[in-house]
Amino acid sequence: MKKLKLLSLSLCLPFIFAGCSDNESEKDYQLELDGAVKNIHSNLQTALNTNVPSLSVYVVSPKGTYFSTVKGTNGTAVTPTTYFRFASNTKNFTSTAILKMMQDGWLNLDDKITQNIPGTTVPYTPDVADWNFPHKNEITIRQILQHNAGIYDLTNDTSQYNIGGETYADHMMETNPDFQFSASDYAKVLKDQNLTYGSPNTVYHYSNTGYTILSEIIARVYSQKINSTKTYGDYMYDKIVGPSAKVPLAIKFPELASDKQLPSPYVKGLIKYTDHEEITDLKNASAHIGEGNGLGTMVTLTTYIRSLFKGENVLYASSAEMMRTKTGVATTNGYGLGCSNFTGIGYGHNGATEGYLSMMAYDPKSDVSVIVLMPFWDLSSNDKFTRCLNTLNTTAIEAKRTLGY
Repeated sequence: MKKLKLLSLSLCLPFIFAGCSDNESEKDYQLELDGAVKNIHSNLQTALNTNVPSLSVYVVSPKGTYFSTVKGTNGTAVTPTTYFRFASNTKNFTSTAILKMMQDGWLNLDDKITQNIPGTTVPYTPDVADWNFPHKNEITIRQILQHNAGIYDLTNDTSQYNIGGETYADHMMETNPDFQFSASDYAKVLKDQNLTYGSPNTVYHYSNTGYTILSEIIARVYSQKINSTKTYGDYMYDKIVGPSAKVPLAIKFPELASDKQLPSPYVKGLIKYTDHEEITDLKNASAHIGEGNGLGTMVTLTTYIRSLFKGENVLYASSAEMMRTKTGVATTNGYGLGCSNFTGIGYGHNGATEGYLSMMAYDPKSDVSVIVLMPFWDLSSNDKFTRCLNTLNTTAIEAKRTLGY
């Protein structure tokens, strides 16, 4: 399946949830939100000259909690508790895991990834030949978080290395849909092909592969600290989202190539090509561990991003502020530690994985969080995909505007 390179990424069913009183003012907010979402969806269908399955937004604010969704003729109903693949929003969770380990004294952000895990004789990354990719000895954990480590992106970029015009990850998925990807697999390709964007802290370049390397670091640190072999998914379940976490959430991070089924109820993703369409709900998520393998609902993402940035989750308020802070060459890109600053919307991330587009953001000043979901890609042209991606921001901004923010 030919993919587009990514650099980062009608029936109206209104609901008013707990927290909204029944006065006329708040009913007007809901009606205006419904109208705005319906208008954005209609304009997008006109611009693309195609049906768009659905567009949904979930807003939590001091004025209440609101949900609005529009279903196209080719779509299915979406609710705030419908599961979907939230793609690169996963990076914010990975950053949270790294910062939690920092708080616990398990790692140091400015350690080189070749240094030993604190209190051990084991390095953060494997000390083997297949992991000797360019500039490895110079790269710090913080630089990977900020996408200024120079690590080449093997899932998005074909500029330096491709197989038949496809990224390494796409080629492997097509030739063997059940291929079990790993950080070691990616590291070997980086080493064998001598791939790099340059020395760390000299260039900003979004890199999914960098975050998969972070997932390996999380697994290795956790394994050392509890003296048992653990994975990235184990740490996320045990410490970040599972029943024992500070804020338990029904969020999953599948790591096995065979674990393709979403929990029910879920919405299917859809990709439109020039000559056909493809349903994309079943997916080998092992290609995106740590950078795009998360799945959850609009409610769980809202709970996560609000509690995180309010200092009510696993991170101290100071750590959450560190996540939002930009340093080095990343200062011109609005990207902190696994965190984007969306002008007029708030802090968080967005995500684009085959057939799914989403965004989660929280604005500390207004105490407003916004989640946007559109399970659709139009790959019939670059411009049309960009229009789809930009719809996330448009919807978030309009949702805040309707509430007076």
